[in-house]
Amino acid sequence: MSRTPSLRRRRAAFLSDVHLGSAHCHAGELAAFLARLEVERLYLVGDIVDLWWMSAKRARWGQAENHVVEALHRLRAAGTELVYVPGNHDRAVRRFCGLVLPRMSVRRRLIHTTADGRRLLVVHGDDYDSLTQFGGFQEQLGDWLYERILTGNRLANGLRRRLGLRYWSLADFLKRQSGAAERYIQRFIEAGLDDARRRGLDGIVCGHIHRPALMERGGLVYANDGDWVESLTALVEEADGSLHLLDHRGEVLRSLGPRPCGIGGHRPVAAPPTPQPEVLPAAA
Repeated sequence: MSRTPSLRRRRAAFLSDVHLGSAHCHAGELAAFLARLEVERLYLVGDIVDLWWMSAKRARWGQAENHVVEALHRLRAAGTELVYVPGNHDRAVRRFCGLVLPRMSVRRRLIHTTADGRRLLVVHGDDYDSLTQFGGFQEQLGDWLYERILTGNRLANGLRRRLGLRYWSLADFLKRQSGAAERYIQRFIEAGLDDARRRGLDGIVCGHIHRPALMERGGLVYANDGDWVESLTALVEEADGSLHLLDHRGEVLRSLGPRPCGIGGHRPVAAPPTPQPEVLPAAA
């Protein structure tokens, strides 16, 4: 891992699965990350506010959650464009898809074009649940167990903070020991890449499964920006089109460089202005 300059202005950033309002959200770490972020466009790729948790259980909303909202307001006031792509835990926001406000819009899914010309599908990822999940009792048991794992993750990291230790994801460690969980993640990756391939795109940026990733597979980019309940990660695009997966401290976890050649057979000397994202039809 390597430290990245906190004041570097990024071309785009992507984060998802914040789950504000739930007991498992690491709002303080996210607020600190956003305070250091300078970016032209910020994509909020679903499950930002956990409306499901807030309606089904007791909402958890304190000063740290307020700081996240304030940080987003500061970014917007500083010129950052916000694009909200609702997920399954903030599904109610989908009724506002198509809404455009000054420096903010709500979209069901869209296409982001990188500085080196790659066209990436941006979608939360719950659309692929029907292709990847088992359903029935096995899925209900998995949800129950995952909730307990997240509780253990929160308690373990509370202890680590008191001991002066860095954040470590117990939840991710336990999931990696499960063959069923790993098979589910691979099915999800293939479903997302198949969707991008069918649309004639160069890859996909998504969230939903709480497993950060940045790779090329079959000539396509698969980027999952992770979450803020387990991994505490975000994806950023630099001025040359390169992509970095960052942790909450701003350290690079994985990188994917720009295309060897830019648009028109050569790499542009200066990055082009960030174009407006392409909006896909509602039924697409």
